Formats: sequence, C-alpha cells, structure tokens
Amino acid sequence: MKKFNIAVVGATGMVGNKFLQVLKERNLPVENYYLFASSKSAGKIVDFMGKPHEIIELTKDNVLALSGKIDFALFSAGAGVSREFAPIFVEAGATVVDNSSQWRMFDDVPLVVPEVNPEDINWNKGIIANPNCSTIQAVVALKPLLDTFGIKRVVYSTYQAVSGAGVSGYSDLENGVNGVAPKKFPYPIAYNVLPHIDVFMEDGYTKEEWKMIAETRKILHKPNLRVTATTVRVPVYYGHSESINIQFEKPCTREGIFDALSNRDGLIVTDDVKNNVYPMPILCEDKDEVFVGRIRIDDSVPSGANIWVVADNIRKGAATNAVQIVELLIKKALEE
Repeated sequence: MKKFNIAVVGATGMVGNKFLQVLKERNLPVENYYLFASSKSAGKIVDFMGKPHEIIELTKDNVLALSGKIDFALFSAGAGVSREFAPIFVEAGATVVDNSSQWRMFDDVPLVVPEVNPEDINWNKGIIANPNCSTIQAVVALKPLLDTFGIKRVVYSTYQAVSGAGVSGYSDLENGVNGVAPKKFPYPIAYNVLPHIDVFMEDGYTKEEWKMIAETRKILHKPNLRVTATTVRVPVYYGHSESINIQFEKPCTREGIFDALSNRDGLIVTDDVKNNVYPMPILCEDKDEVFVGRIRIDDSVPSGANIWVVADNIRKGAATNAVQIVELLIKKALEE
C-alpha cells in the first residue's frame, strides 16, 4: 500500500498534542511525520510512533525545503499562522486541513465534517477548513434529522468547556478554584458561567455565535436556514454541551427522531431518563463520538423538538475531525 507523509503544525499545543494522539490511535498509512512549532519549541525531541522526532521551526524556508515531501498538513496554530503558512504548504505540494477560523467562510474552501458533507473535499484547492468545535458536534446530530424531516429553524444554546479557549482558559479554571484571578477570561470562570465567547459584534452577538450560525448553513448547504445561537462558557474542563431546539418541515414524533439518530456513524443516542441516562461531558471525555439525549417534542411550535448534544471539544471538536478529513483524502488518493 502506498504510504503518505503528514506534517503537524502547532504540534506542541493542546490540539497539536491531541492530533498526535489521534494519529497514533488511527494508525494511518504514513511513512514520515514532520512536526512544526514556533521557535520556542524548535529543536526539542518528541517521541512519537516509537521514533524520536525533532520539532522543526515553522519558517517559510523550512517548509519549502520539504517541497514534494508532504502530502497533508494538519494545522492548529491560530488564524494568523494559518493565514501566512497554509498557502506556503500548498505551494510545497501539501493539502492543508486547518483547525483555525481563518479559511472557514471562504467560498472556495470546503468546510467539512466527514459524517455530514464528506463529498465537499472533492472541490478543495489545497486548503480544507475544520469547523468550529461547537458547530461540528451540532451538525453531526442535525444532519440525519435534516435528511429525515427537513429543518426550518435551529436555536442553539451552548455550555462550552474552558479547554475551548486553549491552555490559558484551562488554567483560568484550574487556578480560579484556588482563588487566583483570571488571565484569559474577563471574569472568574470557577463557580461561574460567562455568556461571552470570543468578541462581541455590533449586533450584540458574539463571534462564536456568528460562527455557529454561518458554519451550520455552509456545512448543511442551507444558506437561508434560520439559525440563532447563544454561546456560554461553563466551568468544565473538557466537553461542550448544547441544547438544540429544532423546528422541522415535516411532522415528527419522539420515536421518529430517535430512529433517525440511531445507527449513525459517529453518533450515539444516550437517552433513558427513567434511569437518569443522558449525555454529560464527564462521560464523553476523550471519546470521538457525538452523544445525543433528552429527546423531546416541543409543543410550542408546529413540528418542534429539543435535543441535548455533548462531545469532547478537543477530540471530535478539533483533532479527530481533522484526522478524519485526512483519512478521506487518503482514501480518495488510493482510489485514483
């Protein structure tokens, strides 16, 4: 079997480390890994896949020196780094899967969740965007419902873990429990919730809320879908939770929704309220699947329903989804 070469950009960060974990677990047909990071980490030795790997400083010269030797590049180093270096990796012959917000809403860049719109990889021009973590898990749950009932409107209310804000967000909760003032968030996150993720925009929505709205429409190929969102940071280390209210185009029943969500790749229905069984972040940590429960009919609108969706934001919400995109690209390359 043909083997491929993969670069990981931002290899020493929170998501970068999870990239490496997921890559090791999934054991892709890879001959060489090239691990890139900033000058602070350059030269360090990382033991990965049973071999020592020296961290390569992320510079244009170092990337172009590997021209023709990198098939796929996984990026998780921030929008600014992606803006500068993704085109350089493409110039060097790689297909980039970028975890930042930089390329998501470009018309010529696919925004892909493999369980939802895998076919969109076929029109990439060198860059494929990984969606926002909160959007990924939402659309995994929405897609089978869209296919079954059609969707008129979606209302998101999220409860997002501090790891979604990176190491500094994680530290704010860890230190805040001991009374240390926050450095990442504007207010303490320990014993608190913040209805504020990313910056506020002129209309009063946050950028995180705008991302969920715009990305949902793009991924589901429904540019006029009515979507609104309220995104909230909660004192949980890993795992985003979402209450999703949906109004369908066709009549629905609880049983019909349950059936539509069952036996779907990457989706696990956890719903037995008589025995207090429902998805929670603590049960989803370090798992790749999206978990759905609390399935209820919403009688306040025609053909309405509520679902509760939970997933590990660093795995499925970032690293695993990106690696799954690479798996799709590898499969396509092997079939050609």
